[in-house]
Amino acid sequence: MLSKVQSGRIPKPPRVLCYGVEGIGKSTIGSQAPKPIFVQTEDGLDEIDCDRFPLATSLDQVTTALADLEREQHDYETVVIDSLDWLERLVFDRLCAEHNVGSIEQVAGGYAKGYTLALSIWRELIHQLNVLRNNRGMVVLLIAHSKVERFEDPESSPYDRYSPRLHKHASALLCEWCDAVVFATRKIRTQSEDAGFNRKRTIAHAIGKAGGERILRCVGSPSCVAKNRYGITEELPLSWPALMSALSSHQQQGANANG
Repeated sequence: MLSKVQSGRIPKPPRVLCYGVEGIGKSTIGSQAPKPIFVQTEDGLDEIDCDRFPLATSLDQVTTALADLEREQHDYETVVIDSLDWLERLVFDRLCAEHNVGSIEQVAGGYAKGYTLALSIWRELIHQLNVLRNNRGMVVLLIAHSKVERFEDPESSPYDRYSPRLHKHASALLCEWCDAVVFATRKIRTQSEDAGFNRKRTIAHAIGKAGGERILRCVGSPSCVAKNRYGITEELPLSWPALMSALSSHQQQGANANG
């Protein structure tokens, strides 16, 4: 095995999960990626100039689209799944049909077994995406909506934070697999005002134009789930070029340090 030891960086196309509130511009980021092809599981791309497969209404249509990208000749450089939370519904539909039940909670007799079985399907989808990345050199961009979840922090009191709108097991699996998980949001500031009767109220004010500057948060915090393996520590403008520029900059700094 010593003869097979590898050293140094092995550059590969990035795997990015971008999530955020509705209408923030997540699909637009996908359209800015290099030569993207969308695997759409929700109907919302009509106003975006992009190539896309027909709207998938079953899991088989999604897996077939990914298989076609692996087998057939094409010039696409990025595969965009839009969105993960609607894809999760197709995963649940498959399991419900296989077990002849009406909801994921009833699959395999209940007790959350359906969510565990769903992980096997997610791993199969990840395998297909890995093949596209490793064998076809494609960037993988996963898009999801956000939700507010209660996080039980063992080192402090519980608090609310934004996370991808997925079941916690699927979210953990996909966030671990991706090289970057970025939260799309707007810059705001808050201030407390007197509401009378010895009460305070918090007022949110947008920073910038058009409802607030749109940004990507690339590092996790008490307010959101985020991470990256590229050393990006700052907030970035909400655009694919900004994300790739930061990624390239930090990669170059690492190469200079190693050189």
